[in-house]
Amino acid sequence: MNRRTAARLGWSLFGLSVLLLVPAAVLNLRRPQVSELWYTTGELLGDVVLVVFGWFGARIVSRRPNHVIGWLLCAFGLTGGFSALASEYAIYGLVSHPGALPGAAVLAWATSGEIAVKLALLAALLLLFPSGRPPSPRWGWVLWLTGIANTLVLIRTLPRWALRGVALLQTNGPEPSGGALTQLANLGFQAALVAVLAAGISLLVRFRHARGDERQQLKWLLFAVVIVVLGIPLLSVAPIPIHPSELAVDLVASLLVSLVPVAVGLAVLKFRLYDIDRLISRTLAYGLLTAFLGLVYAGAVLVLGEVFGGIGGQPPNWAVAGVTLVVAGLFQPARRRIQRAVDRRFNRRKYDAARTIEAFSSRLREQVDLNTLSAELLAVVDQTIQPATASLWLRPSARLPATTRGQAAM
Repeated sequence: MNRRTAARLGWSLFGLSVLLLVPAAVLNLRRPQVSELWYTTGELLGDVVLVVFGWFGARIVSRRPNHVIGWLLCAFGLTGGFSALASEYAIYGLVSHPGALPGAAVLAWATSGEIAVKLALLAALLLLFPSGRPPSPRWGWVLWLTGIANTLVLIRTLPRWALRGVALLQTNGPEPSGGALTQLANLGFQAALVAVLAAGISLLVRFRHARGDERQQLKWLLFAVVIVVLGIPLLSVAPIPIHPSELAVDLVASLLVSLVPVAVGLAVLKFRLYDIDRLISRTLAYGLLTAFLGLVYAGAVLVLGEVFGGIGGQPPNWAVAGVTLVVAGLFQPARRRIQRAVDRRFNRRKYDAARTIEAFSSRLREQVDLNTLSAELLAVVDQTIQPATASLWLRPSARLPATTRGQAAM
């Protein structure tokens, strides 16, 4: 497939995903949010994120048509669009306005197997990123396990064909007695989770042996995954002054998950690839700084509250204002120390380069010999920038005497 044809096909798949998503969003806004239904606004936002996958997939396909990751992302987008439309169509035709739409029961049954497709795509993405191939031929069994496991999960939809109604849309709806088929489906679901876990382990193994651009690509994806894994649980325990609604939590969680397709797209297209080191460094530094200042402020307010009003007491306003000023004064010193510690641990090359430049600056104030300074300057450039070659040319000043200009040229 040539590049132009691949670009047209990729953007057509993304456009189809959007066309499926738009009516689903309209149907969702025009119906009441019933807690008994498994497909809520939170699930719709999750499918919107999958369509974001599709946008980056179209971008990758249009530039690198032979790259498997681009087509996988397009498949994510199609899955999200179909899942959203099928679920909302079934809810509208079976719950909101029973009998108003034809085929609602069939689409309700079709949504039963979407989890199998999503698990398969996730395992394939983790296993094949970023090169489009497994880390080694030995990891090929993960793809086979994914295919077998998700086939067994799809088998679960067969006995559910008899329901084809509102029961399929309910969170605690009745399950058909499929006997051996249900047991095989449960086994397949567990095997699918094992395949996703194994694909994640393969990503870590690949990162351990990666070098150069591939290592930076893996950093982008791992950074996004860590943000999602740590950020979503914090949404339920973070001390927020105004208790957020369930919709707000779902929206923030969806924004966090959307970092994954952004990271994959930037990594595969190699756009500002080496900026990930600075991004990780700043994130760690400001995250630790926020935690440190928050603990200092909370501890000081608790101590002052106990001093002035007993345990659980409210300290006076002037004390709270004083603590706030102290925390504000600690911001810059704490930020510098934490940033230096983070660079020393996670960005050693930058830390060593900064130390080298600081040492050279101190010697520069004391050294007057031109030849010695030239040699030290070249050494500093070689240690910090590490160019292939480095040379120094000193242009003589017009104000110097002729004898001095001759010595500088030498």
